[in-house]
Amino acid sequence: MAENSALTSTTGSTSLADSSIFDSKVTETSKENLFIGSSSYVEEEMPQIETRIILVQEAGKQEELIKALKTIKIMEVPVIKIKESCPGKSDEKLIKSIVNMEIKVPFVKMESVEEFKSLDSPEFENVFIVMDFQDSVFNELYKTDCRVIGPPVVLNCAQKGEPLPFSCRPLYCTSMMNLVLCFTGFRKKEELVRLVTLVHHMGGVIRKDFNSKVTHLVANCTQGEKFRIAVSLGTPIMKPEWIYKAWERRNEQDFCASFDEFRNEFKVPPFQDCILSFLGFSDEEKTNMEEMTEMQGGNYLPVGDERCTHLIVEENIVKELPFEPSKKLYVVKQEWFWGSIQMDARAGETMYLYEKANTPELKKSVSLLSLNTPNSNRKRRRLKETLAQLSRETDMSPFPPQTPKSCTKSSKNSTPVPSKQSARWQVARELYQTESNYVNILATIIQLFQVPLEEEGQRGGPILAPEEIKTIFGSIPDIFDVHTKIKDDLEDLIVNWDESKSIGDIFLKYSKDLVKTYPPFVNFFEMSKETIIKCEKQKPRFHAFLKINQAKPECGRQSLVELLIRPVQRLPSVALLLNDLKKHTAEENPDKSTLEKAIGSLKEVMTHINEDKRKTEAQKQIFDVVYEVDGCPANLLSSHRSLVQRVETISLGEHPCDRGEQVTLFLFNDCLEIARKRHKVIGTFRSPHGQTRPPASLKHIHLMPLSQIKKVLDIRETEDCHNAFALLVRPPTEQANVLLSFQMTSEEPPKENWLKMLCRHVANTICKADAENLIYTADPESFEVNTKDMDSTLSRASRAIKKTSKKVTRAFSFSKTPKRALRRALMTSQSSVEGRSPSSNDKHVMSRLSSTSSLAGIPSPSLVSLPSFFERRSHTLSRSTTHLI
Repeated sequence: MAENSALTSTTGSTSLADSSIFDSKVTETSKENLFIGSSSYVEEEMPQIETRIILVQEAGKQEELIKALKTIKIMEVPVIKIKESCPGKSDEKLIKSIVNMEIKVPFVKMESVEEFKSLDSPEFENVFIVMDFQDSVFNELYKTDCRVIGPPVVLNCAQKGEPLPFSCRPLYCTSMMNLVLCFTGFRKKEELVRLVTLVHHMGGVIRKDFNSKVTHLVANCTQGEKFRIAVSLGTPIMKPEWIYKAWERRNEQDFCASFDEFRNEFKVPPFQDCILSFLGFSDEEKTNMEEMTEMQGGNYLPVGDERCTHLIVEENIVKELPFEPSKKLYVVKQEWFWGSIQMDARAGETMYLYEKANTPELKKSVSLLSLNTPNSNRKRRRLKETLAQLSRETDMSPFPPQTPKSCTKSSKNSTPVPSKQSARWQVARELYQTESNYVNILATIIQLFQVPLEEEGQRGGPILAPEEIKTIFGSIPDIFDVHTKIKDDLEDLIVNWDESKSIGDIFLKYSKDLVKTYPPFVNFFEMSKETIIKCEKQKPRFHAFLKINQAKPECGRQSLVELLIRPVQRLPSVALLLNDLKKHTAEENPDKSTLEKAIGSLKEVMTHINEDKRKTEAQKQIFDVVYEVDGCPANLLSSHRSLVQRVETISLGEHPCDRGEQVTLFLFNDCLEIARKRHKVIGTFRSPHGQTRPPASLKHIHLMPLSQIKKVLDIRETEDCHNAFALLVRPPTEQANVLLSFQMTSEEPPKENWLKMLCRHVANTICKADAENLIYTADPESFEVNTKDMDSTLSRASRAIKKTSKKVTRAFSFSKTPKRALRRALMTSQSSVEGRSPSSNDKHVMSRLSSTSSLAGIPSPSLVSLPSFFERRSHTLSRSTTHLI
């Protein structure tokens, strides 16, 4: 069916058209003659046309497709109506509307092209569903100008509850819908036609000329006007493989070719088709830049190689090129290299061309400062004058050119200097100068680093995630605001200087603001530093961003980390200057006592920072434990809790886990977290913002309050028992005692120190002063504790067999009866039959049954059920532990 077939009406002519046809007609019509009409107005004048879906061959056998078609009732069709505006005038108006064509019959099946003639009728708008857009049936339908769609279009419409789309071209899927593509650098017409066809099959639009509506440029080279415009506009530049790979995924229902994760795999790298060489860089810098070149799709060769396309020059070091470059070689500054990486596209070379630095002005200054001149008084005088002039030019005053009131003579210099400078004024001047410099550094951090990183619409996408930017800069803007106010007040005081004016009042005025702004930054400075280092290693664009900005004169060739450490150092520096100012302030001066208060307030701020930092570091340690231990209870996170010690051990009993298991004990000030080593480590955790965390290496067993520890047993050293200790525990829900025995695997901390530390915190928890009484020295035999053969091959093999036996038995077990319930049932039945209570021998039998059941794969409950383990040894341990409690 022709795409411009006319449908006549009594008042004008109307045509069904694809939206692209409408757009082309609109460009030929003035805006004054264009208006959008309502769909009902057009539908009243149009004859009713029914849409008919025809399933071709294999499409009619797809159950999922047939089910989806039954839910789709209409098809949206764009309509263009041409109507005379007024009778007797030639002016015409275009009316665009959407007509909903009803689908009365869900579908019709067609096995061959010959059947099409019998189905063709002017009363129907036929839409053919074809499984394969490359077979002969599709080609025949395409030649006859039929409307053809693929199964993914139907499935997608059914899933979203949308009507079928109307397209003049064959549409297999919608993975490139709303994308506008432009091509450049393709010399083979066959390849270009193939790519354009695939884009149309996926719903994309092609533009011959590059304009602002183009969403993606598909480039086969990194030259040409289209490429330069795309770079300047920040339009993604894609490889041809992007289209081919998107077509391979055409049957994925929720796939979209513009997804960042998929699209970024096929972006044209900045240095594609480039061969770089580097001049004037240190070996370390050169190696780094060569690695970055390969990462960004380029190659590198030694300086002077004729195959090189670019020579990157360190303009601050190289004053003259070692050879005459060819016309084809771009000689550019290093900013071109880092700028290309930062915006993820090859930057234009003309803005970064290297120029020789041997200007006449530089030669003159070098001759003036030359120390190889003859040794004469005239030459020395000239050198002295030159140095003095340079000193005056560089020593710019940071405050306006007013003279203090105490100055008896006006100075022509821009720097206000009293005729008789007091020591107090000198210190105050230094305080202001350092404050002004500090504010300038904060402004550089914000304007040069933070603001560009936070800008929306960055070329190549955001350089850092928002949470990474927040972690790096923290409360820097708040600190900047406070110190800007302090600087302004100091400037007003210096300009209108009077010995009696108070400097201490200024810092007392802003002491509360300093308390609010500094702790959040200083406490997390190490985290900020670590984030910068990590992002610089993992994100080449951020590395390039830092390289570009750190080379600017505002940074003084300092790194971002070096600039960010200034707030950490500022308050102690101010305190020292205020102390010096107090020394040079007369006793009768009212500012003397005010300065003492100001110094005290700064000390309070620094003390607050130190205490808050310690709390923050303690909280960070708890978070590290939570991330390291899989299944760690959320209630471990508490503001009053802090991590005291971590100890690596091996379990010597069957509780809290199997004998030989590696167990980590985290001692907190009020509880003990018990975790074992994971047998199978889970994959790396990735947050929605792209941040990664290492996999949890430990598995949570139990979080035990220290109040449940009744005794700490220091097991004596013997040949069969080394570095062992045990905890006698009584859970609140149980009447029996539980023995947990461990062997320490490291010498740090020493066992004696560890046990004393544990007892001290247990005593603090239960409000007892005699922490020493909690330790009890015991023989290993009395508590059946030994470390013999813990690391032997036979012991490891035995534990492996036991674990395998548990897994196999558990897999074939049909009984879910808990161990304690099973034991209680056996003991009850035996007692009822014999009419007596179980003896110690019976308990021994029960113990053997218990150990057998554990081998049979009955899972161990939580620590609350640990008394079941103790029951097996109750006859032996009762005599040993009665006097301990």
